[in-house]
Amino acid sequence: MARQLDEQIAGRFPVGQRLRVLDVGMGRGAQALRLARLGHQVTGLEQDATMIAAAREALSREPEGIRERMRIMEGDGRDTGVHFLPGSFDVVLCHRVLMHVQEPDPVLAGLARVLAPGGLLSLLVRNADALAMRPGLAGDWAGALSAFDTPAHHLPHARTDSPGGTPVRLGLDVRADRRETLTATLAGIGAPLQAWYGVRVFTDTAEDGAEVPEDLEPLLAAEERAGRTDPYRSVAALLHLCGVRG
Repeated sequence: MARQLDEQIAGRFPVGQRLRVLDVGMGRGAQALRLARLGHQVTGLEQDATMIAAAREALSREPEGIRERMRIMEGDGRDTGVHFLPGSFDVVLCHRVLMHVQEPDPVLAGLARVLAPGGLLSLLVRNADALAMRPGLAGDWAGALSAFDTPAHHLPHARTDSPGGTPVRLGLDVRADRRETLTATLAGIGAPLQAWYGVRVFTDTAEDGAEVPEDLEPLLAAEERAGRTDPYRSVAALLHLCGVRG
């Protein structure tokens, strides 16, 4: 995921340019901190008090220069019009957020509004076209059959927001999105889709809290390759979509 994002940034902005980045729903701030360490000016927007506290604690351990490049604000994706002027950011991240929003189109329109011309919008969403994969690969045939018939906006999902990135299954109903639908939405808000990837093609069946495998490097290489290759990326648990503001 980080490699995909870096690839898109490198392909669209001059080398060494300090970008204005907005991370909507930043969680514990891992991605925001990574980009601040790379020299970018990062604003993290988060509504969960526990996550905000964790992000601030992590930021407090960074050198002064990095602390100065990152600010943390309380709010969510529906608040961008309140907090920011149009064209305020070169890059907007919205990762694992839309799955918690019943009406994503207004949120996406707000994110596109705060993007500068040529700016990059990075989305990470639950893949509604592959909902039967996890239960099916786990041998849960009833669950797989149910996934075919369950509305995409009422499905449990595993989020990676615990320390160390360990998947944690939340007892929440969350939405899933179809790439075809989001492609049309992005075109409609003036940030048409430029690239897309699959995320967690092979590893979505990993048990919660599983230990990091010894063969981590080839595993990550296989995931990275599958996330870029048809037809594998189409059945990934998550989709990473990148739109560019016209």
